[in-house]
Amino acid sequence: MEIIHISAECYPVAKAGGLGDVVGALPKYQAKAGHYAKVVMPMYETKFLHNNEFIEDFKGTIYLGNWELPYTIIKEKNNILGFDLYLVDIKGLLDRTGIYNYDDDTERFMAFQIAVMDWMNHWEHHPDIIHCHDHHTALIPFMMQHCYSFKNKLEKIPSILTIHNAQYQGWMGWNKSHYLPHYDTWKAGLLEWNNAINSLACGVKCAWRVTTVSQSYMQELSWNSNGLENLFTHEKDKCSGILNGIDVEVWNPKTDTFLEHHYNAKSVVVGKQRNKEELCKQFNLDANKPLIVFIGRLVEEKAADILPNIIVSCMYAMPDSMNFLILGSGDPHIEWQLKNLNNQFANHYHVEIGYNEALSHKMYAGADFLLMPSRVEPCGLNQMYAMCYGTVPIVRSTGGLQDTVIDMGDEGGYGIRFNHAAVGDVHHSVYRAITVFNDSKKMLEMCRTMMNIDHSWEKAVGNYINLYNSVIEK
Repeated sequence: MEIIHISAECYPVAKAGGLGDVVGALPKYQAKAGHYAKVVMPMYETKFLHNNEFIEDFKGTIYLGNWELPYTIIKEKNNILGFDLYLVDIKGLLDRTGIYNYDDDTERFMAFQIAVMDWMNHWEHHPDIIHCHDHHTALIPFMMQHCYSFKNKLEKIPSILTIHNAQYQGWMGWNKSHYLPHYDTWKAGLLEWNNAINSLACGVKCAWRVTTVSQSYMQELSWNSNGLENLFTHEKDKCSGILNGIDVEVWNPKTDTFLEHHYNAKSVVVGKQRNKEELCKQFNLDANKPLIVFIGRLVEEKAADILPNIIVSCMYAMPDSMNFLILGSGDPHIEWQLKNLNNQFANHYHVEIGYNEALSHKMYAGADFLLMPSRVEPCGLNQMYAMCYGTVPIVRSTGGLQDTVIDMGDEGGYGIRFNHAAVGDVHHSVYRAITVFNDSKKMLEMCRTMMNIDHSWEKAVGNYINLYNSVIEK
């Protein structure tokens, strides 16, 4: 089966979050299962681009409204990721160091999608599946079916849309509708939601099947999807949740290249302590106290706005009982609040602002607990990374966190769950964490239970292949 993944991110080429991790792993494991998986993404100016060999695959020209844009498709030469990687080069639009947050992101990702369609329209064969990821690629199912330039050749290819986060939808005004290649205006309603063009809503309407990255998140979208609740309720028969896996070749404490001290479930006590001592020495923390870490974007969606109050509340109520280490970036005000705590709680707290892949691996290995108080968490990969490293997740019961973490008070439990993204709930959960940390036998039992859970991609790959086969047969 030939599967084309189209995405704005793919680790290690360019990554801003979980989307990049998934698109960097799912095709690799599909290829290992015997399928022909490809990834197509924008060509950003990244280290990966300059450190690897590429060959030119195709050159063409598209129009974004009245704007003529030459584009080039380049292919990674040596298949070092385990699948074919294609980059779309559009000079002046995509060739930038960042992925998102440019004023012309609408134009950038519209041009990217049109270029991908134009390129595929020149193929002599048809792939079996086109798999789109998030709103940056969600107009592709519409273009395949209703844009005159593409529909004759592409409309019968099944399209899948996976939603990694429904809060971001790719809105644009109707004044930008002329960016789209000429389409059947009778179908304009498929583009519209709430008096605007909504890329994600359009993808949900037009894709043959829609998936989310966990079962619970799929259910949540009918009451919490940033205005698309009625749409998900209406389209529920073609929607399903498939829980992500994680790339155990990258996230494995036995082989992790970012770690100096490797370990497994049998050697977890010694291995984690060595990594913890090294981490605490780096940030002047006490390695004998429980270490609670937060790794992620400092935004309200992740409930990072309550982190400062959580830390203050816990430090005053349980003084000298724990350490906090924060890694992330995002809202400038949240960053400022967290940095201001560095002096107030010296030797018990540190925040590192920014993205640091190496440090994140060391934190998973050296921490005792990972805090995820997320308001929205479609799947969550961090909690699965943490469990592979024997780090107990402290999570809110939402989305994929609910599907992957069993509370230690329940049968077979190994994590800590709470119901509300509120300081009180998290405070109580930290108290529970400190209590179990002081019970070394229980802590070891939980660590080994977590580390023996299979979070690999094989099961998810099987579920995706079954989904693909169902639409191909139809």
